[in-house]
Amino acid sequence: MKSAIYNGPLDITVTELETPTCGPRDVLLRNLHAGICGSDVAVYRHGPGAHQILQGEQFGHEVVSEIAEVGAEVTDLSVGDRVYPYPLLAKGDARRAGSLGGFSEYILVLNCRVGEEVFKVSDRIPTPVAGLIEPFTVAHHAVRRCRPKPGEKAVVFGAGTIGIAAAVALKSFGAAEVMVVDLSEFRLAKAAALGFVTCNSAREDLRQRAAEVFGEVTTLLGTFPDVDIYIEAAGADTLLATIQAMAKPGGRIGAVAVHPEPVPIDLVRLAYGEQELIGPGGYRPEDVVDVMKIMESGRFDLASIVTHTFPLDQIVEAIETAGDHQSALHVAIAY
Repeated sequence: MKSAIYNGPLDITVTELETPTCGPRDVLLRNLHAGICGSDVAVYRHGPGAHQILQGEQFGHEVVSEIAEVGAEVTDLSVGDRVYPYPLLAKGDARRAGSLGGFSEYILVLNCRVGEEVFKVSDRIPTPVAGLIEPFTVAHHAVRRCRPKPGEKAVVFGAGTIGIAAAVALKSFGAAEVMVVDLSEFRLAKAAALGFVTCNSAREDLRQRAAEVFGEVTTLLGTFPDVDIYIEAAGADTLLATIQAMAKPGGRIGAVAVHPEPVPIDLVRLAYGEQELIGPGGYRPEDVVDVMKIMESGRFDLASIVTHTFPLDQIVEAIETAGDHQSALHVAIAY
């Protein structure tokens, strides 16, 4: 089988590996669509850092697959079924979540169980959209951790796949209004087409725009945009300070972006403003179920955020394209 191997910064090779063989309780997956994650771009440019991608190994974790072979003792899956391999369990080692093998033609899932190592994908979800399940579960869990309530208002920083997925999750939890903030007009246009209010913070006064969209509240600590939840999905080191400065008392801040270095926190604002800084911690099986329900509903044109596809042989070009925020959003390998 063809497989992309991560060797280090700016060094990815596509090579031939032996196709794995099924044991009696295993399934062999043929990959269909594998997304380029922001972590793949970061690791390609700078090295592994905090990301779960290993040098000299297969990688890629945003993937939808079909069953190519089933072991003799597997009774609830059939050849041809489309499935989502759950990265935390599919390789039998949560540390392999980032090196699942989505950028290989096949993945072997050991001791496979439906609803644990793999989830069946509904026929109502197109394959390119099903390839978004993993990043959407990351965003969905980050939003869930912020305890959203119907009618609340939210701002999402970052109009990449995770940011747009967070905006979709907020709406699915009943948010009254969601604003997406970014510097890329290309990406903001995609968010606007999905029905979200947008702000280009390089061209507009962010605080003033938020006050226009959400109104303001005046408290003992001053006047603030009337926003309940902020999601930081952009990864700029200055963003947390920006959010803390504009968050009203009691504001909840979900920090889903991965920063390569520690970021300062204003503990005075955290304390006196009763702010909550919340880590998302990945995803859970219930997020997979919820995300697939959103995708099945067709409420959002999620295929519209898949802007580029490449064959596996062009994975370096795919990763470089994914890093161009001015002309690309979600980029995928299509087998």
